[in-house]
Amino acid sequence: MSSGSPSPRPSTSPWLFASLRGYKWSWLSGDIMAGLMLVAIVLPGQIATAHLAGMPAEAGLMAFAAGSIAFAAVGGNRFISVGADSTIAPIFATVIAVMALGDPSRHVALAAILALLVGGMLVITGLLRAGWLADLLSVPVTTGFLAGISIHIIVGQLPGVLGVAASPDSHLLLRFFDVLGKLPQANPYAVTIGVAVLAATIGAHQLGPRIPGALFGLVAAALATWQFGLAARGVETLGALSAIVPSFSLPAIALDDIVALLPLAATVSLVCMMQTAAVARAFPSTPGVAEDVSRDFVGVGAGSLLAGTTGAFAVDASPPSTAIIVDAGGRSQMAQLLAVLVIGLLAALAGAAAAYVPRAALDAVLIYIALRIFHLGDMIRIARHSSGEIYLVAASIALVVLLPIQMGVGLAIVLSLIHSTYLLARPNCARLERLKGTTVWWPPQHRTIGRSSAATETVPGVLVFAPAAPLTFINADYIRGRLDAALAETGNIRLVVIEAAGITLIDYTGAQSLIETIERLRHRGIDVALARLEADRAIAAAQRSGLVDALGADHVFHSVEEAVQQRPAVSATATER
Repeated sequence: MSSGSPSPRPSTSPWLFASLRGYKWSWLSGDIMAGLMLVAIVLPGQIATAHLAGMPAEAGLMAFAAGSIAFAAVGGNRFISVGADSTIAPIFATVIAVMALGDPSRHVALAAILALLVGGMLVITGLLRAGWLADLLSVPVTTGFLAGISIHIIVGQLPGVLGVAASPDSHLLLRFFDVLGKLPQANPYAVTIGVAVLAATIGAHQLGPRIPGALFGLVAAALATWQFGLAARGVETLGALSAIVPSFSLPAIALDDIVALLPLAATVSLVCMMQTAAVARAFPSTPGVAEDVSRDFVGVGAGSLLAGTTGAFAVDASPPSTAIIVDAGGRSQMAQLLAVLVIGLLAALAGAAAAYVPRAALDAVLIYIALRIFHLGDMIRIARHSSGEIYLVAASIALVVLLPIQMGVGLAIVLSLIHSTYLLARPNCARLERLKGTTVWWPPQHRTIGRSSAATETVPGVLVFAPAAPLTFINADYIRGRLDAALAETGNIRLVVIEAAGITLIDYTGAQSLIETIERLRHRGIDVALARLEADRAIAAAQRSGLVDALGADHVFHSVEEAVQQRPAVSATATER
């Protein structure tokens, strides 16, 4: 974060321009510097992302303006930068291109409709305080589908860097092999420009993330194209930029288009939620204070709504742009607003210079952006932590690479949900034993963290069973089965103590399953007690469902040891293990 005293957390009561409330003039110098640094970084990135989305370059700049202004108006975080984003652009670009059937005006209209749908979903999610939806995507799956998107971007930009015609095939592998077959036809000038801009961008970032290597590369490439007449030698150029003059209107909306775009909008919205939450938590307005992620959803959603009414496309929170604002000393959303003003002036006064910017240079910038979202380091850490979860990364990459990108991302999201559901459906259920010489009950097969393993002991006739998950419809039968298996393995049990510290929630099905288990065991002469039920929601559910009545209030204890010591059927003699 920037030096100096921390900025005060924005108030959660006022909605308009909350991040600017309490603004101090002493912050202005930092915001000006951050705004100028942001311009240098996002100007080439927004133009390149518009190209990636199949949209005019002006649409990328308009998306940045719309996202920045809307988030400053209704968002909560002081630092988040919002604009056209390379993570979501390839997800919707292919679908819209297929629906548009080569009609540029329809492509723009469909992108605007999608922006309105995405914006509406994000705003509604934020107003419903459903920020928890961002947590549905696990880190391994997110890492995998971002890597898959990265591969899509790189393969998609190779024809531009090589100066060859792009394949009309939609499948990634077919397009890749098509590019390989056209290597002998590569334009040496385009290749030189692309490689030079990519090297300059990577090199500048290695020297310091605040060095605008992409901007320097584009300017140098434009000067070379102008000086040496490279356009006449087969180097395709961007074309002049027109002034950014917003024209507010709704696209021609057909019900069929809305129905066709709804699944795509849901996918893009969930990715936006994930990324917005990640950025908000990485760069909080006030260190140590939890961010209002739901409000930030509203801000990003409002940006997409505004973008959709100005002929642009859906926007998202940007991790690298936000990091630039923080590193450059920005203190508020004023940095974003100043960046919008500067970019608008540049487009109006120097837009003609864009006519000399080579497409190969833009494609090189996109390849650099793609490399930034391919998190190899995260994959290595995931593999070291869990050999099983690295398969989730690999599966997510395969889904996004081998299937149409929007389908692959959607299935990767489903994979994340299946994985989290499986973990809930098959929780760890441990049998606890008492650490010798203490009243602490602990899984005997686990190493004691931070100390050498301690001897444990059992109490004859007692089984202490600890399910480490909420007790719900999805795992009630499994937990009951694990308890029955533990009883069968142990034998001669007169008391079952359910250690419930891990049970944070009990739904109706879970409560009824446990009530039936209590009745069945007592019919067999096995008493049941409950210990350490601590979660407020679980306690309320146990009382409301009749579980406490089924147990008996005198069978509910604060600790396992208390349950063991107060049951008359239990022998006080311990068997050392």
